[in-house]
Amino acid sequence: MKHRVVSLPEKMSTKDPTAVERANLLNMAKLSIKGLIESALSFGRTLDSDYPPLQQFFVVMEHCLKHGLKVRKSFLSYNKTIWGPLELVEKLYPEAEEIGASVRDLPGLKTPLGRARAWLRLALMQKKMADYLRCLIIQRDLLSEFYEYHALMMEEEGAVIVGLLVGLNVIDANLCVKGEDLDSQVGVIDFSMYLKNEEDIGNKERNVQIAAILDQKNYVEELNRQLNTVSSLHSRVDSLEKSNTKLIEELAIAKNNIIKLQEENHQLRSENKLILMKTQQHLEVTKVDVETELQTYKHSRQGLDEMYNEARRQLRDESQLRQDVENELAVQVSMKHEIELAMKLLEKDIHEKQDTLIGLRQQLEEVKAINIEMYQKLQGSEDGLKEKNEIIARLEEKTNKITAAMRQLEQRLQQAEKAQMEAEDEDEKYLQECLSKSDSLQKQISQKEKQLVQLETDLKIEKEWRQTLQEDLQKEKDALSHLRNETQQIISLKKEFLNLQDENQQLKKIYHEQEQALQELGNKLSESKLKIEDIKEANKALQGLVWLKDKEATHCKLCEKEFSLSKRKHHCRNCGEIFCNACSDNELPLPSSPKPVRVCDSCHALLIQRCSSNLP
Repeated sequence: MKHRVVSLPEKMSTKDPTAVERANLLNMAKLSIKGLIESALSFGRTLDSDYPPLQQFFVVMEHCLKHGLKVRKSFLSYNKTIWGPLELVEKLYPEAEEIGASVRDLPGLKTPLGRARAWLRLALMQKKMADYLRCLIIQRDLLSEFYEYHALMMEEEGAVIVGLLVGLNVIDANLCVKGEDLDSQVGVIDFSMYLKNEEDIGNKERNVQIAAILDQKNYVEELNRQLNTVSSLHSRVDSLEKSNTKLIEELAIAKNNIIKLQEENHQLRSENKLILMKTQQHLEVTKVDVETELQTYKHSRQGLDEMYNEARRQLRDESQLRQDVENELAVQVSMKHEIELAMKLLEKDIHEKQDTLIGLRQQLEEVKAINIEMYQKLQGSEDGLKEKNEIIARLEEKTNKITAAMRQLEQRLQQAEKAQMEAEDEDEKYLQECLSKSDSLQKQISQKEKQLVQLETDLKIEKEWRQTLQEDLQKEKDALSHLRNETQQIISLKKEFLNLQDENQQLKKIYHEQEQALQELGNKLSESKLKIEDIKEANKALQGLVWLKDKEATHCKLCEKEFSLSKRKHHCRNCGEIFCNACSDNELPLPSSPKPVRVCDSCHALLIQRCSSNLP
């Protein structure tokens, strides 16, 4: 068996570098949190943003949160900030919404890193940094969007750091986030704060001695302060004793006053008992008198109750009638207002429709003028088309003649070639004649070729002419289609005009019907006004009467006999005076009440005279 010796560098190389980074960051977090807590407790007051251990703690936390953070590619550059996962805390922990909102509202922050630094400072001041980060670490599936799988926040080290952060709840920090430039700060860990030398140890011992001396000094000062307080307390005790003697004297005087008051109270009670005895005797006597008066009052009250009930019933009927009339009046007035508004609206609609009709008539006249112009143009274009068709027909005849001439020339050429061949086959005797004939034929051929060239040029010109004519025809067809569309629009406008005329007639009918309804309402209003005037006159007649009180009348107004239990009082419903039963046993219907009511003899005679004088 061969054993392989592994050196120290090889052992180090076998470890995962990300695990080493996580361990280093965890150790740094432990040192910074421990140092911050110890220094804050020895400092003994609230920490501010200039405190060096606190600044180093934020730098270490920033490095921990940045470890294993995914790089996000944006349009301009690469983005790698811790604001994304911290912003996620708001969704998981509703109380963190306040921090997120306050960080976004800060005016000086421009970068996501600056917002994240402000968030960490606010969380420390709230003493809820551990709670917020615990909620974040639990949700590993959401953190995987921002961190790699080997990141510190995704592993156990993150949970350990969150547990250590709970100890920071002991610290009170007062950090000014507004004025601080958090965007441009460079986060570098200062290891010199955590490395211990011999000189540092000696300095610490000296600091401990100085602290002990300072504690002794504070103790002596405290003792002096307590001695001063004891002397002040002695002076207070003397003043309190003096005030106590004064209070005892005042108590004795108050007790004497109480004894005198008690004697006066006994005398008043005995007097009160005598007065009560006298009042009870007087009450018994008055009670007997009241009972007798009550019996007489009850007998007289029965008749008065009947009269009161009748008057109340009449009043209720009259008030009901008046209310009905007022309701009808209110309804009619509201109807009148509504009809006036409807009339105004109708008038506006009629004016608007008249304006639209005038505009439509003008448009119709313009369309008619355009139609006439287009019709004239159509006739002119049709004449031009006829002329162009005639020219085309002539050109076609010319082309036919030229083609026939070409065919004849081709036939002649063929005949000439045949004759040339025959001339070659002939005897040498006729060579000179053939040569002379061939020269003449060549001249004829050259002439014919020139004629052909001229004919080809003529054909090209005719083709160009024909193309221009076709283009003109296409333009004329487009103009015709445009005219047809316009004629269709004119037809649709005619239909709309007819529909508007029908609507106008319907509106006129509605207007006439509403005028008739208004006239009927006017008649009803005049009738209701007459009724109201009658009611008002009747009310005035009733208001003019003076209803005499029962206490004021002791004798009948006609027979002048005194009223008693047997001779009861009765009101006349016409004049309001009080009479006995014999002088007011008549009943007649009055203008205020259609039912017959009690009337005195004099009023009865007067009313009968008026009725007889009114009769023809």
